[in-house]
Amino acid sequence: MSMLTPALLAAALLAGPVSTEIALPALPAPLHGTLLAPDAPTAVAVILPGSGPTDRDGNSPLGVAASTYRLLAEGLAEQGIATIRIDKRGIAASAAAGPSEADLRFDAYAADARAWATEAASRAGLPCTWLIGHSEGALVALKAVEGGGDKVCGLILLAGAGRPAGVVIREQLENGLPDPLKAQAFAVLSELEAGRTVADTPPALAALFRPSVQPYLISWLPLDPAALLAACDGPVFIGQGTTDLQIGVTDAQALAAADPKATLKLWDGVNHLLKTASADRAANMATYADPALPLAPGVGEDVGAFIRANGM
Repeated sequence: MSMLTPALLAAALLAGPVSTEIALPALPAPLHGTLLAPDAPTAVAVILPGSGPTDRDGNSPLGVAASTYRLLAEGLAEQGIATIRIDKRGIAASAAAGPSEADLRFDAYAADARAWATEAASRAGLPCTWLIGHSEGALVALKAVEGGGDKVCGLILLAGAGRPAGVVIREQLENGLPDPLKAQAFAVLSELEAGRTVADTPPALAALFRPSVQPYLISWLPLDPAALLAACDGPVFIGQGTTDLQIGVTDAQALAAADPKATLKLWDGVNHLLKTASADRAANMATYADPALPLAPGVGEDVGAFIRANGM
């Protein structure tokens, strides 16, 4: 067997991590993602996307093109950590695997996260996988390990809600709706929280409460992220930016209070997409469409350091 010369070894190192398209068998169609792996990874993680039509890179046709998950994957690869970032069921390359909106339930995302964790560990030749959940993906990660997670090393929760969704939605609607519509929205929300669908929703609230999405909301609204975390074993990292316009420091603190062993990191001047941004809404939102803007300094490094320090 020939030996690698110093020149060939240097060339291999310069080649960087290898990107591989992955198809995970599923019904009614495979799920798709990208494995980004350095040579001989020391750990592997699955990056779970946030809500809506968010793809594996962290982008969405709803005006988000920040490539947050691709940038995070690249930053972790530089630290020897492989990642699989995924198109969730029904989105982008995994579109064919999605049920009709009326048939979608939150549990399906959690089951897929567990399947991806098993796949990632197998491909990396490692005993377990980290779950990195961003925004709603943090709740998916917590639900995925409810009752145990044999193939999960631990959780990285980034910009994740620390309170039930109904509390956060009411907070968001409080200043965004006129009083009569607000009263209607809160009434619909209360019915959904009680597990009852609402046939007649105001047209102005159709984007949030249309009949086809109500079964999914009913499966999602009862979930309490802090309670799920309190019952979770294993290492947990909670990362939150101070200029996040969607999830606040209060949520990160609620999560941390639920698990005193968790590591809480607050990133000053970092927004929901983990980029440096001021609290000014227009300037903050401008970062959502800028893939050339790197992740805020320290974000990828802190996540990678935690994973390496808690290696299994």
